[in-house]
Amino acid sequence: MGHQLVIETALSEMDEVNVIIYDSPETTPIPLNIRSNWLRKIYPQVTVIEAWHGPAKVGNTPEIKRMHEDYIINKLMVKGITHFYSSEFYGEHMSIALGAVNRLVDPQRKIIPVSGSQIRENLIDYKDFLDPVVFEDLLKYR
Repeated sequence: MGHQLVIETALSEMDEVNVIIYDSPETTPIPLNIRSNWLRKIYPQVTVIEAWHGPAKVGNTPEIKRMHEDYIINKLMVKGITHFYSSEFYGEHMSIALGAVNRLVDPQRKIIPVSGSQIRENLIDYKDFLDPVVFEDLLKYR
């Protein structure tokens, strides 16, 4: 999936990789600790930062951007980030806030032509885009 491409790109380019994963009950019924453990199993070399009680609003407004920037910088106390990897619009403003290089990975979805929303809607059709660890838990939480 696209998240894995972002992580694998960061791993190929950086010596250390931190992955911030939000608790997102409004998007997925799968608890944060289970999703975090996927990353720990698949990518044991990354540091996983669980973002509990982060902002639930998403969007491209100054207010929403500030909420996420404040949460990551002041609540999670994330510091020393040199490159911010994502495939989304928020990479630009988070990179600026962190003083990091904005590293966009496949924003047009050409390498991985499917989104998380599409996978959640048609899990079986997109099984081949998922690691087996992820696929098994997604089946359990359907």
